[in-house]
Amino acid sequence: MRLQGKVAVVTGAASGMGLAIATLFASEGASVVGGDWNEQRLNEAVKNIQSTGGVITGLHGNIADKDSAEGLVDLAISAYGRLDILVNNAGVMDYMQGVGELSDDIWRRVLSINLDGPMFTSRRAVQQMLKQGGGSIVNVSSTAGISGGAAGAAYTTSKHGLVGLTRSTAWMYATKGIRCNAILPGGTKTNIGETMPQDRIDPTGAQRAGAFAALIPAFLDPIDIANLALFLASDESRYINGTVITADGGWKAV
Repeated sequence: MRLQGKVAVVTGAASGMGLAIATLFASEGASVVGGDWNEQRLNEAVKNIQSTGGVITGLHGNIADKDSAEGLVDLAISAYGRLDILVNNAGVMDYMQGVGELSDDIWRRVLSINLDGPMFTSRRAVQQMLKQGGGSIVNVSSTAGISGGAAGAAYTTSKHGLVGLTRSTAWMYATKGIRCNAILPGGTKTNIGETMPQDRIDPTGAQRAGAFAALIPAFLDPIDIANLALFLASDESRYINGTVITADGGWKAV
């Protein structure tokens, strides 16, 4: 097993890419702490993973809340004694608003979940990893982290910011055994669309994003991202640090 004896925290673990990552990590021997805002889905995910012999503990909460975010790391330490892997996966979409139409509430909501949350968890994780002598952080960004056409201003800014957080963390702690890499998924079959109320989507912004989305070569399954996260979390990638990896079927090549 590629993660035998490792302890991992996965945010947004109740559905989509997060669920695929938590399930795969547990099957590869990791003890997992999974966090999610949807308590019902989280309980179902924990039950399903445990039913196959996986070791997982769930913690319901909002990743944008500092105490909730740090609580995931603290739970991993208290329950399993250490933290080797952090996967910052939780995220929400914006409403496709350009900066001229962007509302304050959407800006704050998206930035708090997509960027504040990963900062909170990473800060606490690094403190623990320094004590242990190393660890691996995997940030799930997006094609929007390197392009301007995939979404609105808030989501695009948050995912660019997550790439910056990745590179800074990788450089700052490279000599301490802590690695940090980012995955940039392209079109992936998840339920993130649930975070976009149809009556609030900006039609002009959606049209512009749609023009970019029309160029997607292929849609990925969540397991495709989970497999990449497994590699980055494992010792197989021990010298890969500060890397931003696209997984988009060639969309970046546009």
